[in-house]
Formats: sequence, structure tokens, C-alpha cells
Amino acid sequence: MSDSIRQPAEWAPHRACWLAWPSAADLWEENLPGAQAEFRELCRAIGASEKLEILVPNESAARDAERALAGLEARFHRIDFGDIWLRDTAPIFMHGLDGRLAAVRFAFNGWGEKYVLPFDAAVSARLAEASGHATRSHAWVLEGGAIDVDGEGTLLTTEQCLLNPNRHGGATPSKTEVEKRVLAAFGATRAIWIREGLLNDHTDGHIDTIARFTSPGVVVCMQAHDEDDPNRAVLDEIAATLEAATDAQGRRLKVVRIPSPGRVLDEEGEIMPASYTNFYISNGHVIVPTYGSRWDKTAVDALASLFPGRKTIGLPAKTILTGGGAFHCITQQEPVAKTEKA
Repeated sequence: MSDSIRQPAEWAPHRACWLAWPSAADLWEENLPGAQAEFRELCRAIGASEKLEILVPNESAARDAERALAGLEARFHRIDFGDIWLRDTAPIFMHGLDGRLAAVRFAFNGWGEKYVLPFDAAVSARLAEASGHATRSHAWVLEGGAIDVDGEGTLLTTEQCLLNPNRHGGATPSKTEVEKRVLAAFGATRAIWIREGLLNDHTDGHIDTIARFTSPGVVVCMQAHDEDDPNRAVLDEIAATLEAATDAQGRRLKVVRIPSPGRVLDEEGEIMPASYTNFYISNGHVIVPTYGSRWDKTAVDALASLFPGRKTIGLPAKTILTGGGAFHCITQQEPVAKTEKA
């Protein structure tokens, strides 16, 4: 364990949230207006309780973003990026031993060189500079969506992603060595490993689409209720793994299961990796992605019971999901430094 740095849990107070305005017409094509509309509503919910830091790649995009987000406390940064998935391309903000924040950077290789876009590998450096915080850099590949922490020393992740040779230059890594360096980087003492994630998830099983901490000792995951849910077996295995696990404080995890969205299809009829665990926890809200599934309301209500101090809401995210992820994937929280007030 590193005794000099630790990532706080997402429910700890935030100063701001970092996002990137959807603007690449060549990537989003006919889905761009819908993605922008869903992004706008997400920002309105986040902006009710924390500042917004928005990346824009050019002046035209800046004007569009400023119009869409008018009335919100938003600051715009002219920083080039490949696409909007800042959970994976941005630095991860952590508390240092002195209570100040550090922007912790990892290498990024396009989710195992599947989607290599101009500028994405440089976003973490540019954003860290814009944040004004001290930087700590790691030369190895890691995406923020692959890790979830409880702020008390426990870290959730998946073998499918962190042990994948495509994150290690084609080499087959040692689980022991990967665990050691990840725990040190995040200031954690215990890793809980899930074997694999959702069908058709190009991130190779990011944890934020399958299991999340909601408070110390409590983790939420999904359960299939439809007979044709393509993730039924995987979701049951995830729950069983979590139910057998203990956290860094020696507690047996309390596992809460919410519905899976079920079979969510894109315009070509392909199954998408839709997930209700890809929510974002802001200072005032828990913002849950919804997909037009009959399970949307049930899942939102179930999550609301886990966050009594916040307002839990569901917002449409199916268009953003056509790009590969949802709300957690496009956000990166900047916690309040321990030396500051929320």
C-alpha cells in the first residue's frame, strides 16, 4: 500500500466534475444530436450541486456547448480529445498525504488498441495541467472505469480487463504483480476480483458496468429478470463472487441486487452492454442511466434506497450507449481537497 495517496470513494464531496462535449460528427454520425441532448440533461443534474469543467476541441464546439449549458456553473477548456470517455482517458484525482489533490495519470492505449483515436492518449496530461494539481504518472495502462473503491482500502476490478494481454503489450501478466501495483497506485490494501463483465463490452469488462460500492461494506450488482437476458449467467457469477468476499476492514460484503436492463439492442439489432450500475454520484444526486427498458424505474427506485442523502434520478442514456458507455464512463469527479471545504 502507498501511504501517501488514496482515491476517495465517489460519494465523498466533489469540487467539480470533468466532462467532454460530444462533438465528433465522424464518430457519432446521426446519433450526435441525441448524444448532446442526453449529455446536456446529465450536466444539468450534476451542475445542481457541483461545478462543471467541460473540454471542447474547437471554437465551434465551444459555442455549441456554451449554448447547451447556459445557466450552469461551467468552465470550458480548449483541449483536443478523441472522444468523450473521460472516465478512462482523464487523470484520476486522489488525496495526497498532505490532504491536497494529485492528478494521477496512467497510460492509455485505446482499450487494448481497439479504438485508437487522435489526442486520447494526451488528454490526461492536458487535463492535469488545466486542473492545476500536482501530477503523479504511471507508465502502465489502466482505465478509470476498470476500478471502483470504497475509500477505506477496498478496490473492485475484473480479471477480464486488468489481466488482459492487450493492456500489457501482448504479454500475459502475473495477477499478483498487477494487484500489487494497482493497490499501491490507489492507496488500497485489498482487491476483490470479478472474473468477467457484460456481453459486447468493448472495455473488456469494466467494473463500473457490473458492480459498484454504494457505501463502505455495501456493493450493488445486477440480476436478470427476463428469460432472454444475455448476461444472466455472468450476473449470477458476479453476485456469488461478491457475496463470498470480505473488504479491507474484514467485513463480509452486503450485496444488493437490482434488475438488469435486459436485452437492449442497437439499430442493427446487436446487444449493447446496458447497465444501471454505470451511475454517477454527484454531491446532490445519483444519476442513473436508463434505456427504455421496463426495468428502468425499478432499478432507479432500488438505487434510491441505497443513497438516502441524495436524490436518485434516471435519465435517458441509450444514445450515449451507442458509443460504448453511459454516464459513469463520461464523467471524472474532482474531489474536494481535505484542506478545503465542499
